[in-house]
Amino acid sequence: MIVRRLEDLIGTEFDVEGHDRDQAKGTWRSRRLLLARDKVGFSLHDTVLFAGTSTTMRYANHVEAVYVIEGSGKLRDLETGDVHALTPGTMYLLNGGERHTLDVEQDLRCVCVFNPPVTGREVHDADGTYPLLTEDD
Repeated sequence: MIVRRLEDLIGTEFDVEGHDRDQAKGTWRSRRLLLARDKVGFSLHDTVLFAGTSTTMRYANHVEAVYVIEGSGKLRDLETGDVHALTPGTMYLLNGGERHTLDVEQDLRCVCVFNPPVTGREVHDADGTYPLLTEDD
């Protein structure tokens, strides 16, 4: 059994802030509740994307499910041009390597699940993609 409290992760290696490559300041903060080292087959994150920011990403090596629990924004699919409103109770799944941008209106707090699980060492590359790392890397 694994039990973790969000408040215990603040300020540790499990509390990561990142940014879009086009922005100098942070655009998001992710608190990693479960990582690959936990060996449960997925990773689980409590992530906040900051109001007034845009972040472009593409998960070519992972499937990500995102469930919005607070805030508002827009999800833009850069391949199709589709735009989706993000509000509490919205879930979206990135399962085709979709290049997308999150435009955040109010701090957007989400629960994110990755498969395969991330290790916590990944950094978005120039395309916005996480590399596929394992605990053995």
